[in-house]
Amino acid sequence: MSASAESTFAWEPLTPRGVAAFARATPSRLFLVQFIVALLAAVSVVWFLHDGCFPTVSAAIQNLPAAGEIRSARLDWQGNSPQLLSEGRFIAFDVDLNHSGQIHPLADVQIEFGGETIHVFSLPGYSEWNYPRGYIIPFNRTDLEPQWGAWAMELLFMAGVVLVIGFMLGWWLLATIYFIPVWVLGFFTNRDLNLRQSWRLAGAALMPGALLAAASVLLYNSGFLNFVSLGFIFIAHLVLGWIYLFLSLFFVPRISSTSSGANPFSPHLH
Repeated sequence: MSASAESTFAWEPLTPRGVAAFARATPSRLFLVQFIVALLAAVSVVWFLHDGCFPTVSAAIQNLPAAGEIRSARLDWQGNSPQLLSEGRFIAFDVDLNHSGQIHPLADVQIEFGGETIHVFSLPGYSEWNYPRGYIIPFNRTDLEPQWGAWAMELLFMAGVVLVIGFMLGWWLLATIYFIPVWVLGFFTNRDLNLRQSWRLAGAALMPGALLAAASVLLYNSGFLNFVSLGFIFIAHLVLGWIYLFLSLFFVPRISSTSSGANPFSPHLH
């Protein structure tokens, strides 16, 4: 089968054979399929933000007092403390000026606004952030509610665009890191694979893991996965790329023995 005929089958990155076909596909074919996969992955994350995060943010803003701001790196809070602002399955917001630890939401991530710092709690641990100095940031329902209503959809759109670009650039960078080891392994296994084909093969091998990660985000948002399972699958999607890199090499054609000339030790030659 010719290279041009094989390239027509480079349309699915779900199997090792399908990934191997991209080695002989045109770069435009690879970029098109990568864009489709990046778009699917971005849609899953945007849907998670829209369905799992933004409603919690909206509820938190609605529970803010009518006045309040962050000024000179301190929170001017006009309500009760501690106070739970809102809680979803993934994220929760509360105000505890002294970080007393009295509020323990069931969400996987807790963002707590203190008098001088913000604490972010999650399964891996917690981090602390200082409020920015030199800025006046509104922290009240009167100012934030109309701003959030005006920018929420724009933020989702911008997040989708950034994610698609980020996925594409990330795959190209990783393919640039992986393609030399792929070529070396293909050389020692006698595969018909040059450097450019190795780069395309490495780029295609990253897409199955991305689809797995996108599916796991949707399953988590739907309640079929917990936060721990999501973390394990996120790690697994990185390993899956290496597995596909290795397995797809077995579906790359071997170098034909006739391409390097006849065997000088053949008994038919005199």
